[in-house]
Amino acid sequence: MKQHFLLYSLFFILFNCSSLQKPNIILIVVDDLGWTDLSFTGSNLYQTPSVDKLAKEGTYFTNAYASCTVCSPTRASIMTGKYPATLHCTDWISGHKKPFAKMNIPNWTEFLDPNEITLPEHLKSAGYNTIHIGKWHLGEDQKYWPEHQGFDKNIGGWSVGMPQKGNNSNGYFSPYANPRLSDGIKDEYLTERLSDEAVKYIKNNKDSDSPFFINLWFYNVHVPLQAKQEKIDKYKNLVVQDGNHKNATYAAMIEHMDDAVGKITTILKELDIDKNTIIIFTSDNGGLVSERQITSNKPLREGKGGMYEGGVRVPFIIKWPHKIAKEKIIEMPIISNDILPTLLGLVKENKLIKNDTDGIDLSPLLLKDKLIKREALYWHYPHYHRQGAKPYSAIRKGDWKLIEIFEQDTLELYNLKDDISESKNLLHSHPDKAKELHKDLINWRKQVNAQLPNTNKNYNKAYENLWIPNKWKSKPEREFIEYILNSEKL
Repeated sequence: MKQHFLLYSLFFILFNCSSLQKPNIILIVVDDLGWTDLSFTGSNLYQTPSVDKLAKEGTYFTNAYASCTVCSPTRASIMTGKYPATLHCTDWISGHKKPFAKMNIPNWTEFLDPNEITLPEHLKSAGYNTIHIGKWHLGEDQKYWPEHQGFDKNIGGWSVGMPQKGNNSNGYFSPYANPRLSDGIKDEYLTERLSDEAVKYIKNNKDSDSPFFINLWFYNVHVPLQAKQEKIDKYKNLVVQDGNHKNATYAAMIEHMDDAVGKITTILKELDIDKNTIIIFTSDNGGLVSERQITSNKPLREGKGGMYEGGVRVPFIIKWPHKIAKEKIIEMPIISNDILPTLLGLVKENKLIKNDTDGIDLSPLLLKDKLIKREALYWHYPHYHRQGAKPYSAIRKGDWKLIEIFEQDTLELYNLKDDISESKNLLHSHPDKAKELHKDLINWRKQVNAQLPNTNKNYNKAYENLWIPNKWKSKPEREFIEYILNSEKL
C-alpha cells in the first residue's frame, strides 16, 4: 500500500508547480503539558510569555483534546489522523500491565504501523522537505522510527519516551545516550539543543524552492524533573503555597520550553518567513498530577493516565498570519486526530487522504469561519495505568460526556458545561441521555474494530495491584504467573 502511495507521490511532485506558494509548517507537541500549565490558561506560577504571545497572535481552542490519556497513542493519531482504537495502538509503548487484575488487556499494537500513510508522507507528496526533532516513542525497532515514516531527517527521535539517566547519560543534560542525537557540550540542556536544531534547519531551508515541515516534539515536561539551577532558584522564590502550582523544577522546565518556542518564532520573523508559516502548539496528554504533585490540572479532574478531563484536555494554538484570525477563541471540541486533515486542508492537499481518516478538516472554520458539524469525540483505553485509569471508553457529544468503566461494568455521565470538574454523576437523573451516548459509544467501537478487555481467569485480589512490564511476553509472563499462583497453594 505504502509503495503505491510513494510512486503516486513522486508523480505528484514532478507535476506539482504550486509548492513554492505553500506555507511552511511547524508542529510543536509538548510532552505531558497540562491544560492549565501556561500563564494565559491560568497558572499562578508558570511563566510562558512566548506561548502566550503565540496564542494572542493566533487562534486558541478551549475544548481541545488529546486522543488518549497517555503519549504514544496520541502521537500515532497525530501522524495518521486516526483514533488510537482504529490503529489498535492504545497504550504508551511498551506499556505495563496487572496480570492478576480483574480484566485482561488486549494484544495491542506496540508501534506505528509502517503501512499507515503518515502526515510527513502526505506532505512530501505535496513537495515538502520534512524533519522530525525530539521525542518519537512509536516503536522499539528502528524500522518504526521517523526516518522510516516519512521524514527526510531525524534528530533525537527513537524508541524511548523520556531522557535517560544512567552511567552514560544525564537525563535532560548532555550526555544523552540517544542514538539519534549526538552529545553536546557539558551542561547543554536538551530542550535548548532541540530548539537550536530547529533554528538551524529553518535557516538552512529559508531559500529552498520547497516548503518545510518541522515536527518538533519536545521531551519537556516529562519526568525526570530537571532544569538549570538558576531557573529552579527563580521559581523557588515565586511559589505561593495556596496556589495550584507549587513545583519549582517543573516551572523551570516549562520556562525552558517557552524559551525554545520563543527562539523559533523569533527566527521566523528575523528571516521574514513568519507570515508564510503555520504553527501548531499542543500537548500529547494532560499534566501528571498524582505522582509527587508535579502539577495541577484544576479545575479538571485527575491527569495523565486517568479517566477524566485532566488526562485528555490540552492546550491547542494555531497561528498563520493574515490567514487564521488572531486573538480568537473557539469553543468547538477538537481532537488530535484533526491535525492531519486540517493541515492538509490548509495547504490545499486534502484530496490526498480521501476518506482515510477519523479526524475532521478544520480549515473551513479557520480560514472562512464556516460552521463545522461534529457529532462526537471518542476515547478508548482498554488498559490499566498507575495514575488511576482502569480499562474504559468515553464519548463527548455536545456538552455531555459518558464514561464506561469495563472492570466495574459501570457508566458515568457528566455535563461539562455545568460541571467541568466531573464531580456530579448524572446517570440516574438523565437515563435517556446516558442510553443515547452509550449506544453511540458501542456503535463507534464496532465501527473502528476497537479491541476490548476480557475477564481474567487469573484474577487474584491479593495481587491485583501488582504490575509487570508489558515486555514480558509469553514464557517469562507465564512462569511469573505460575510462580505466584503456586506460592498461593503452599
